[in-house]
Amino acid sequence: MSRPTIARIAIRWVLVLLVATTLDSRCGAQSDAGNTEPPIVPLVTPQPPPSPPGPPPYGGPLLDRMKLTGDWGGSRSQLRDYGITIDASSTQYYQGDVAGGLNQAFEYGGRADYLLNFNGEKLGLPKGFFIDLHGETRYGETANNLPGTFLPTNLMMAFPLPNGTVTALTGVKFTQFLSENTMVFAGKINVFDGFKQPLTGAIGIDGFMNTSLMFNPVYIRTVPYSTLGAGFAYLKNYEPVVSALILDTNNTPTVSGFDTFFNNGATFLWQVNVPTRFWELPGHQGLSGSYSSGSYSNIQGSPYLNPISGTVVVPTSVDTGSWSFAYNYDQAFYVSPDNPQRMWGVFANLGVADGQPSPIRWFSSVGVAGASPLTTRKLDTFGVGYSYLGLSDRLKGSALIPIQNEQAIELFYNIGITRWFHVTPDIQILDPFLQRTSTALLVGMRAKIDF
Repeated sequence: MSRPTIARIAIRWVLVLLVATTLDSRCGAQSDAGNTEPPIVPLVTPQPPPSPPGPPPYGGPLLDRMKLTGDWGGSRSQLRDYGITIDASSTQYYQGDVAGGLNQAFEYGGRADYLLNFNGEKLGLPKGFFIDLHGETRYGETANNLPGTFLPTNLMMAFPLPNGTVTALTGVKFTQFLSENTMVFAGKINVFDGFKQPLTGAIGIDGFMNTSLMFNPVYIRTVPYSTLGAGFAYLKNYEPVVSALILDTNNTPTVSGFDTFFNNGATFLWQVNVPTRFWELPGHQGLSGSYSSGSYSNIQGSPYLNPISGTVVVPTSVDTGSWSFAYNYDQAFYVSPDNPQRMWGVFANLGVADGQPSPIRWFSSVGVAGASPLTTRKLDTFGVGYSYLGLSDRLKGSALIPIQNEQAIELFYNIGITRWFHVTPDIQILDPFLQRTSTALLVGMRAKIDF
């Protein structure tokens, strides 16, 4: 070895020893002086935070993939990378009244949903700009009229229209994020697409079927299902905390809505939903309300009402203005340590409305729902709920036959056969609003495939 090389090695070792001695002496002096000097920390190159997980793959083995049709030879993932997401599902129902009610029979029907999302930034449009489209097809028969209830026992079979075979574009929403937490939106609003109360099973097609356990029915007079409107929302951790909407009062799922745009006033809908952490577990406490300047009669049509209500009630005078107010609560009792999205807990809803022109005066519901408590059934969900619907005195006074408040109990268990195929047995015990109708037992099966 040459002398210059030996000299360089010797110099490096001397420098290392000097640095080590200096660090040791400073740490000792720091200890002797009562830590009056800040500790010297060896320099470490800061590491960037881990990247968020990418979207789940579409492909994979048939029984493990997200969607039945997979990745379409890679084109589905490419479309998502370019900002275009396409989803479709088919849901079929076989449901019937086996005891009590008006008619004991079984009916078969179904629906299909088509969802198309455009990410504006990936398509060369402004950052934070999104377009969401929702198309629906409804076909076949429904068991909604069999038990004689005031509210549909299978709400998703009442959309976009309660009868016949119909296809409609019920949602065309344009959204612009002004910041990470604030967004504005406008277009044809599918109200149900934005309604999700955690732990209630109120998750569209996959949870409860009965109207009273899918959303608070005090809104049935003032809030349409599909209509033109605009609003804003403030989010925290991707959850809306404060939101408000202005909606056309006309329900227009099968037409554009521009011909009747605000010709019967407007509905103002607001909500404050605050996340909570009781016992270090997630939950929510919320208040919401609506006011409509429209004119209504007590039996005027609503997408959330069974047609049978119009056959037993004499129309009253038309009233202008209707309001409603509601409280919602949910609290997790269990959260999976492996997946924070898997949880189950309790929920409750209370509500009050004007009683005229609204046919409902007050409402309450309570239940337990969420991910299956069976740890080996990671794809399953369940729900057990009870609701009490208080009809208005004005409606009861105008009925041709005696009517009463309505009660419902529903139990469902959503079985994940695969990630793209779910089967849901459902049982409902119903005390209908028609006093002469005995308690009904409704049983059914729902099968959903995500394509």
